[in-house]
Amino acid sequence: MKKSMTMFAVLLALVGCKSTGKKATETVQPRKSVIVYYSQTGGTEKAAKEFAKQLGLDTLIKIEVENPYDGTYDETIERCMKEMETGEIPALKSQGVDVAAYDTVYLGYPIWFGTYAPPVKAFVKEVNLDGKVIVPFCAFGSGGRFSAEADLKAALPNSTILPSYGVRAKRIDKAPAEITRFLILSGILKGEAEQLPEYSQQQKVTPEDVAVFNAACGDYPKPLGTPVTVGKRETSNGTDYQFVAKSKDREGKDMTATIYVTVGKEEGSQPEFTEVVR
Repeated sequence: MKKSMTMFAVLLALVGCKSTGKKATETVQPRKSVIVYYSQTGGTEKAAKEFAKQLGLDTLIKIEVENPYDGTYDETIERCMKEMETGEIPALKSQGVDVAAYDTVYLGYPIWFGTYAPPVKAFVKEVNLDGKVIVPFCAFGSGGRFSAEADLKAALPNSTILPSYGVRAKRIDKAPAEITRFLILSGILKGEAEQLPEYSQQQKVTPEDVAVFNAACGDYPKPLGTPVTVGKRETSNGTDYQFVAKSKDREGKDMTATIYVTVGKEEGSQPEFTEVVR
């Protein structure tokens, strides 16, 4: 983790970084940066505006489609599945801003079916991003951050794709502090951030661990599996859990997922499900 973040800072330096001289949000980001995002329910937009605030950026480009995804949840799912099966991408409205004028693009999207939403797929296909540094960020229901990152790298072989920031839509209120930490550890903002320890080795779950898992994941609409082992770490904010859970896929085959949960130190803090990695 530490090594990847160091590489992140080096990559930013290579594309021409400088300090803005602002004490509150002093940056070492490239000279010209822009935020481009698509948001369906508002989560990604909140994250985009927080990035803009912390980076001192005025230009945000909201991706909009000619035929909006404004049907019911089931209708949107059906349309998205059809587009993915046929390779169809939605037509976009004119952005009104020339992305070519920027060195770095902060690209935001919701995760749909394990990757970035179709409007962002259209943007990536239609806009020339060769030679640019891409800083991805996303909002999701359960996960998909890393698979979306991999898809971006495949779609943009001539761009530099940096490690992404992701947050569950239900935890969007935690985004400001997490984004600050992300930007500092990424070498984009100057400041200090806690270096988190590694998780402990996986151990068989105890009844207490299972109770934490169930409290965090019990209200998720889809089964996340049965926790079998767990690793833990203590931070200044509380305790983080790294559960390994087993389940079955639609065909009845065994599946394994890593599910992250955090419990704050404050009195009355409840376990929070933060991300699943399959």
